[in-house]
Amino acid sequence: MTINIKIDLPTEVISEQMAARFASFLESPLRLTFSGEIGAGKTTFIRAMLRSLGVNSVIKSPSFSIVESYLGTDLQIHHFDLYRISDETELDYIGFRDYICDNSICCIEWPEKAPNYLANKDLEFSLSLKGEGREMNVSAFSSAGAKILSCFIGE
Repeated sequence: MTINIKIDLPTEVISEQMAARFASFLESPLRLTFSGEIGAGKTTFIRAMLRSLGVNSVIKSPSFSIVESYLGTDLQIHHFDLYRISDETELDYIGFRDYICDNSICCIEWPEKAPNYLANKDLEFSLSLKGEGREMNVSAFSSAGAKILSCFIGE
């Protein structure tokens, strides 16, 4: 049972507003993956979600650190950027599986770099450039993901 929706994001402001809407439906545990070329808006979308989830600290891109962890309102959020991973087994060295637990939401950019580690994702966000804006396809792969997407169907 896969549910898919397509969302136009013509401006960065609308992208941030949509991220805030998604954030309002998120409950741990969740694994969210974000695909798209460099500059497609993955980090911008995640940063806006984190703000809406109550993260008040500086939100850094994990491009070089691979993971940045944050405490939101009553939940732990881990933001991964796997772009620099050359072999997915490198994730064992940072304890990747330990981050995926019952009280956390994991936002993972470049999931195609670790397909064997992300077989059980809840939502897959795929962003692409569309004119001056972006287009986002979102697919649910679990009952938790389907529940979230059902809030957007029929709008």
